[in-house]
Amino acid sequence: MSKQKIRILETIRQGQVGGGESHLLSLVENLDRDRYEPVVLSFTEGPMVDRLKSMGIQTQVIFTEKPFDISKWGKVKQFIRSNRISLVHAHGTRANSNVFWATKQLGLPLVYTVHGWSFHDDQQPLIRKVRVMGEKLLTRRSDVNISVSASNQQTGKKYFSSFQSTVINNGIDLRKFDPARSFANIRQELNIPADSTLVLFVARFIHQKQPLKLIAAFIKALAQRPDLRLLMVGDGDQKAQAQQMVEQAGITGKVIFQPFRADVPDVLAAADIFVLPSLWEGLPIGLLEAMAMGKAIIGTQVDGTSEVIRAGQNGLLIPTANLEEDLAAAILQLAADPAARQQLGQQARATISSGYSAANMTHEIETIYERLLTQYAK
Repeated sequence: MSKQKIRILETIRQGQVGGGESHLLSLVENLDRDRYEPVVLSFTEGPMVDRLKSMGIQTQVIFTEKPFDISKWGKVKQFIRSNRISLVHAHGTRANSNVFWATKQLGLPLVYTVHGWSFHDDQQPLIRKVRVMGEKLLTRRSDVNISVSASNQQTGKKYFSSFQSTVINNGIDLRKFDPARSFANIRQELNIPADSTLVLFVARFIHQKQPLKLIAAFIKALAQRPDLRLLMVGDGDQKAQAQQMVEQAGITGKVIFQPFRADVPDVLAAADIFVLPSLWEGLPIGLLEAMAMGKAIIGTQVDGTSEVIRAGQNGLLIPTANLEEDLAAAILQLAADPAARQQLGQQARATISSGYSAANMTHEIETIYERLLTQYAK
């Protein structure tokens, strides 16, 4: 008789594709399936939900876009109980805010991965205060908190004197994101000239990721380097405005928009420069994937990004204060120096290979699962 597998509930706030969602996908792909059976609970529909189902992962949606949505807590509790869940792992603030009560009511262990804090310096003081209070509550209710970067852990300790966490860096599948592999010709598919210098943005079109500032910077750089092209992959509430900016600037032939794509390694293979101009981060998976593919990186001096990028060694880092001008200058710097791009890309790949693998990430998380399961079995 085969041994019954331990059912682990992985919860995420949304079914759209983002950093936390990509982390969850990588985790369920790499979990020891002889030992664990992952079940996923998302609080919205989306491409990630479809992908999980196509992988044969039991996936449920209980719809809400609200944190601490008490009206859904009973459904969550019923779902956890009826599916014989042994441990709950919440990814992100909103997911945890809607599962912690049910998990504790059922006497189950709870793991909380902080994929970047929900409070930020650019928020209104009252909103920020409320979010700090919410995070303090959630981190105290969890049995184990996981920080995806040491800088995120330090931020937690700054705001919550009792905060404790284990740092487990996001991990990348080094076989999938391997520049030595063969890839589909994305430039040919999207009619991007082979001799152009291609700048790539793969992220959600939201304020945090600053896609509009990137377009403004690209317009400045394009005036000096007409061979530049910009490929922007993703969706979000600022995408329509981004497209409007491009049309008004008369550069629709220079900027290509794509929705989120499953063939991210192919897209990365086509690029010369990868840009992620975020205002805040946890540890951005899109950035790690680009580094694994040996791309020249332009990132910002924020938590997570500044931890993995060593300025001038494996990428470029710019401050967020003067983003448009500094982005334009960095793009022009790398566009003019193919040798520097190659050197930065090689060092970026070496950084990921040495400390950011999905296999190591999953093993460290499984170790936490085992410890908690043993404690709760006593």
